[in-house]
Amino acid sequence: MRQFLVIGHEAPSTPEVPLDALASEAGRLDLLARTVNAALLESHGIREDARIHLVLDDVTVSIDGATVRNLHPDERSIAALIRTALEARADAIGHMPAEPAPGVELYRMGFEASLERLAAEGSIVQLHEDGDPVAEIEPPENPIFVLSDHRDFTDSEAASLEDRTEYRLRLGPRALHADHAISVTHNWLDTDGYASY
Repeated sequence: MRQFLVIGHEAPSTPEVPLDALASEAGRLDLLARTVNAALLESHGIREDARIHLVLDDVTVSIDGATVRNLHPDERSIAALIRTALEARADAIGHMPAEPAPGVELYRMGFEASLERLAAEGSIVQLHEDGDPVAEIEPPENPIFVLSDHRDFTDSEAASLEDRTEYRLRLGPRALHADHAISVTHNWLDTDGYASY
């Protein structure tokens, strides 16, 4: 299983999401929708071995490629799925998630609690332009890749990661958009660390 934890620093954590203005009025929810697309969709299929978790302030929306239904590749449809999850906020109690749609869960937990929950499932891998070159590392089992949206990690996020990260990796010589970073990461895993095609 491969998982991605993406922090949305400006995206809304309530369902008031303007689907017709994702880039300008929805806290860059367009960018987060593209990360869902990159994490879970292949040409003519869904990656059943992948999950993505979007941290939106004090809630986390998790989407599982193995069980999600009606996931379409366009940003507006994905944003609508995220909005549906946010509408179920009141149904999430403590660390018990709401399940507003097949394969979609909403947890009432922010970044640190989500990171702690996921750390029990595999190796935390921070994707960062200042990390070690990914080509020099063997892909870990059950990796959880942590990356930020268009903003840098905050000081508190960086501190939480420092305590839990097993690897801090960069994907190449240039900084990438979050969705592109996910695509490159899939390629690295799909080719066993660029060893076989």
